[in-house]
Amino acid sequence: MTFDMSKFSLEGKVALVTGASYGIGFGIASAFAAAGAKIAFNDINEAAVERGMAAYKEAGIDAKGYVADVTDEAAVNQLIADIEQDFGTSPDILVNNAGIIKRIPMLEMSADDWRKVIDIDLTGPFIVSKAVIPGMIKKGHGKIINICSMMSELGRETVSAYAAAKGGLKMLTRNICSEYGEHNIQCNAIGPGYIATPQTAPLRERQPDGSRHPFDAFIVAKTPAARWGTPEDLQGPAVFLASDASDFVNGLVLYVDGGILAYIGKQPQ
Repeated sequence: MTFDMSKFSLEGKVALVTGASYGIGFGIASAFAAAGAKIAFNDINEAAVERGMAAYKEAGIDAKGYVADVTDEAAVNQLIADIEQDFGTSPDILVNNAGIIKRIPMLEMSADDWRKVIDIDLTGPFIVSKAVIPGMIKKGHGKIINICSMMSELGRETVSAYAAAKGGLKMLTRNICSEYGEHNIQCNAIGPGYIATPQTAPLRERQPDGSRHPFDAFIVAKTPAARWGTPEDLQGPAVFLASDASDFVNGLVLYVDGGILAYIGKQPQ
């Protein structure tokens, strides 16, 4: 029996990566482009889309950006219609990457802030998935990748809404698998560990005495790999889950966390 490496190719596929102007979404979309996919992405406003377009152009990637709020069902339906018109087909691959976090202790968090996190991080993936699944059924194939989190499994102070949303997203992943697997649609998720992005840069800055930031030291000590992850660490898993190589993988959350979830931590000295 031989293995066909072309199963990892995304040649000719159209991939929609939400919120992919920068960071993790941009890294995943870049990997998809290198694997042969055509890239569509959205963001919340024109300025963010223009920033993303400039980044893709600098990277030599011919991407198409759209302004669309993932919590607005009418706007998302229009987004999918625009992609189909511009690319000649509906998305073969969807990555539900758009998301926010509000680090607020639960007793200090307003219901409005709670609802905003749930709306973007959980309802948004429901709306976008709902919009792309009919086209995937029609084609007879499709790949949906939800960006979960270690907070899909673990709690932590100040992130009650985010953890609730990401835990819900894990179960939405399993339910899409359950409902639409018979149509050759695979819905899986990636659960990133702590990733070095511009958003986490302040947590990794050296202190005036040259020591690590306390949170940086905490994360490195809790990670068997003894480092933060990078967007590049997510690229291989994302390409695998978007490709024909994962056709019998469904309902999985693949944690790319350097081993944090497997590790109880070091014994105090």
